[in-house]
Amino acid sequence: MGVDSGDNKDEGAGDQGLMFGYACDETDVLMPAAIHYSHQILKDLATVRKQDADSILGPDSKSQVSLVYDDAGRPTGVHKVVLSTQHSEEATRADIVALVTPVIANVLPDGWMVTGDDLLVNPTGQFVIGGPDGDTGLTGRKIIVDTYGGAAPHGGGAFSGKDPTKVDRSAAYASRYLAKNVVAAGLATRCTIQIAYAIGVAEPVSLYANTHGTGTIDDQKLQEALRDCMDLTPRGIRQHLGMNAPIYATTAAYGHFGRIAGEAGSGTFSWEATDLVDALRAAAR
Repeated sequence: MGVDSGDNKDEGAGDQGLMFGYACDETDVLMPAAIHYSHQILKDLATVRKQDADSILGPDSKSQVSLVYDDAGRPTGVHKVVLSTQHSEEATRADIVALVTPVIANVLPDGWMVTGDDLLVNPTGQFVIGGPDGDTGLTGRKIIVDTYGGAAPHGGGAFSGKDPTKVDRSAAYASRYLAKNVVAAGLATRCTIQIAYAIGVAEPVSLYANTHGTGTIDDQKLQEALRDCMDLTPRGIRQHLGMNAPIYATTAAYGHFGRIAGEAGSGTFSWEATDLVDALRAAAR
């Protein structure tokens, strides 16, 4: 009743709720630095594991990077790095540390690598049993890991397993798309977008933009420009971002944001494209 279109109504949102998108200029992919480095560490660690048929590493791993920021809100270094990785039973902690330390160092900017008590590798001492054998559930995956690492608000809805009529997923992608294009267009160095929906209603009930004092135009004017540049109904989002295609498998690891548009095939991570830059600049004049 909510999502189906009819003679007198467009496709409605699959539920009520708030969806957030965020972008900042801390990294070249316009993501918060901490979550970006965390994902990259795990990607590179997986590459190391797959290149060695006899690797002591297992497939289950997770990382956490805590950064130091200056008074201007810019990251200036690393405070702590936590890396937990599954491994074979015969591997020692020293073996693991020796293997993962250069991977971490290669990801972090020059001079940011930490050692000693600031580098926590498998802090429980052992991580042999991993994957669903060790820790499983039906939470819809880790919503903070899938988004911005806690650097931005989150509406609370998981993404994985939901089709694009569910605005938990599609509108969160659209929010990221808009926020990223705002920053890419030079209209702000940091931008949060919030979109709210009512179940069964196509048009969002609100659109809010916050550039956190970094915007080149008034936030109210930016909100109007965003509405002019994109149809934010569920149907409009699906069509604009090509979300009816089977493009979601690669979002299962390393986050849904901060990726390269088209990196895993046509249409994949379409919400990471910056093709709205010119339209936003024109609408913001």
